[in-house]
Amino acid sequence: MSGRTRLALCAFAATTMAAGALLPLVETSKWVLQAGFLLALQSGVGMLARRMRLARILTVSLQVLTTLLTLTMAFARDFALFGVVPGPQAVQRLAELLTAGADDVGRYAIPAPETDGIRLMLIGGVLLIGLAVDVLAVTIRAAAPAGLPLLALYSVAAGLSDGGAGWLWFLLAACGYLLLLLAEGRDRLSRWGRVFGGVSRASGGLTAGLDGAGNAVASVRTGRRIGAVALGIALAVPAALPALDGGLLGGSGGSGRGGRGGTISAVNPLVSLQNNLNQPENREVMTYRTNSGDPQDLYLRIQALDQFNGGEWRPSTRRLSDVPDRLPQPAGLAGDVSVTEIRTNISASRSYQQTYLPLPYPASEIDIEGRWRYEPEGRTLVGDDGQTTRGARYEVSSLVVEPTAAQLAASMAPRSEVAREYTRVPPSLPDVVEETAERVTEGSANDYERAVKLQDWFASEGGFRYDTTVTSGTGTAAIERFLKDKEGFCVHFSFAMAAMARTLGIPARVAVGFTPGTVQADGSVSVGLRDAHAWPELYFEGVGWTRFEPTPSRGSTPAYTRPDVPSQNPSDPALPTDGASTAPTAAPSATESCPEQMRRQGECGASAAPGAADSGDSGTPTGTVVLWALGSLVVLTLPLVPMLLRMRVRGRRLGSSGGRTAADAAARVLAAWREITDTAWDHGIAPDESQTPRKAAARVVRVGRLEGPAVAAVHRVAGAVEQVLYAPEPGTASASAADVHAVRAGLWASAGRWDRLRATLAPRSAVRVVWALAERRAEAGRRWSDRMGRDRWAARLRRPSRQRG
Repeated sequence: MSGRTRLALCAFAATTMAAGALLPLVETSKWVLQAGFLLALQSGVGMLARRMRLARILTVSLQVLTTLLTLTMAFARDFALFGVVPGPQAVQRLAELLTAGADDVGRYAIPAPETDGIRLMLIGGVLLIGLAVDVLAVTIRAAAPAGLPLLALYSVAAGLSDGGAGWLWFLLAACGYLLLLLAEGRDRLSRWGRVFGGVSRASGGLTAGLDGAGNAVASVRTGRRIGAVALGIALAVPAALPALDGGLLGGSGGSGRGGRGGTISAVNPLVSLQNNLNQPENREVMTYRTNSGDPQDLYLRIQALDQFNGGEWRPSTRRLSDVPDRLPQPAGLAGDVSVTEIRTNISASRSYQQTYLPLPYPASEIDIEGRWRYEPEGRTLVGDDGQTTRGARYEVSSLVVEPTAAQLAASMAPRSEVAREYTRVPPSLPDVVEETAERVTEGSANDYERAVKLQDWFASEGGFRYDTTVTSGTGTAAIERFLKDKEGFCVHFSFAMAAMARTLGIPARVAVGFTPGTVQADGSVSVGLRDAHAWPELYFEGVGWTRFEPTPSRGSTPAYTRPDVPSQNPSDPALPTDGASTAPTAAPSATESCPEQMRRQGECGASAAPGAADSGDSGTPTGTVVLWALGSLVVLTLPLVPMLLRMRVRGRRLGSSGGRTAADAAARVLAAWREITDTAWDHGIAPDESQTPRKAAARVVRVGRLEGPAVAAVHRVAGAVEQVLYAPEPGTASASAADVHAVRAGLWASAGRWDRLRATLAPRSAVRVVWALAERRAEAGRRWSDRMGRDRWAARLRRPSRQRG
């Protein structure tokens, strides 16, 4: 085996080992097999080109071309010429997947589901890093600089995984890099002739020392020892050094991404819902018309969160199917319960874009154009292949289920499979949750009475206060804190009631969506961002999943939970009136085959095994065509790194709940001010350290053209900063995340389209991490120089005298 072939194999191994750091970022690891196969093709083309002794530029060009062809085959085969040649449509398809992947990165928490966009970003990133390592280490024969792309790959994974890319992945990446260095050293030595291994102590003497089959590995053994020592130092020194406070790789606080699972986008209970409720303007997201007699009970449901793992509530992964002409009967609903069918025409705003379709529950028929899939358990519609709600107009027939209190009270025990799945609680759930549930429901005769008592305790009798500025959280610790502090918003109320119901043996889950909205003068109903909501659904055999409303001053209390109040029947079904929302003219389209994303998630119907991998994603390339599209691929991929790291910093600053001391309050004020100055910097207003906070705030207002609540918010935070920095006693200085969000929304509203894009994809304040690393490096250099200087003086003092006494 030649030296360059050995180097190429080591470069492939090093990249593959470093790519392991990306595994904690997604729920499944099947993508790494495809990435390894495509990376092997890329490396193999390079080895063949070097064996033919082609020029370096031709070798690299062939590898670039192979990378583009393999990515086209894997992700845009249906849009390419002959399934492999990337034309304009294929390039556009790849760009759309990258855009969708960027949206998915912002939408999902770690670990995220393996969507097509995220998979393209992962595999494309590994191929780009592998190409850089191969070019540096093999083509140019400079293995040492090849560690930089490997370090970049690990650093991005470590920064995004919030500790998931731990020492094990670093050890694998470092071992791969050492393997590459050793292979290069052996190759360099071999070009000088035979490796001298020292004089043999056995027979043969010096002649045996020149035999490469004998002790020729002496220098390699020495290199291994040096590498092992360096690796040990690399693992030990960072643990001894203090943490880089305020760096972009710091952990997140209480809010931000929240737990470790993929959640929905538009009404994410951990992030987006609280942000929507605190928006300075209640921007309209949809309007609808309905023939329901009481539209104030018409909640628009997006998705149900039915898994509680202790860290968060999240939706289960379910199999999807084509949208049927008429949806099946709701689970658990008996024939003796009063049911009326109503119709609703819904028109979504073009600014409202997400993959789950808001629907009244339970929907029975849906008439909508586009690519949508149906999830039977939650009775939800999911956009397929980039389909979103943006500008969607659709008609929904839904059922108004009106059980009586007697029917709910007489409900039988739930079916075993329902009870097993929807009453499961994590072992980490504090005992106080179950104890509180039993205390509140003491004396109840059945599950219905227990559910009503829980709802009334949260809504009116328990002394809870509705507050949208409270730190969001859905884990067991957040529930315990909520029961103690008794303040929060719909996320806290719904998640706590669902957890308490489960401890009592009542099947429960949490629905997210929108409250009914506001009736307009023309008879339509407007739904805004501030109508985003979460509520618990409890299961009663014979009635099915039933809505409860524990959040005070939000939504409407169901009639079947109010004492001695008869339910109001909706008016006779009639066609909705014509207005701004018109019914679509075509029936919902059903895909002929299961899409790639659903196949990879095991959501292709009962016949598909969960997690089954797609067998037709890749194959051996059938031809080569020169195309210069790799540049655009790189341009679209690289800006995601500063954007995602900037999101981490924002989550850490605004999510830090800290303690209740004056020092903790001062730290929160300064963190909020740093976030405001960095946000202004991202929008083109560079920070001026020479100005006082008051003058800096006035400059942000003037240059950023802020108006209304944003002006008051920035001056409020600036005043708190001056009180913290200059007052003898900081007193009650405070700054909330709502102020920061208000300033950010004001800057976003006044900025142009290009400035918004720049602030999102390439935030200027991300350069702070470079400054922090440079300062740390300079400090480490000074310490090392001082230490070396002390060692030299100590050596001189210990030097023996040459005089003879």
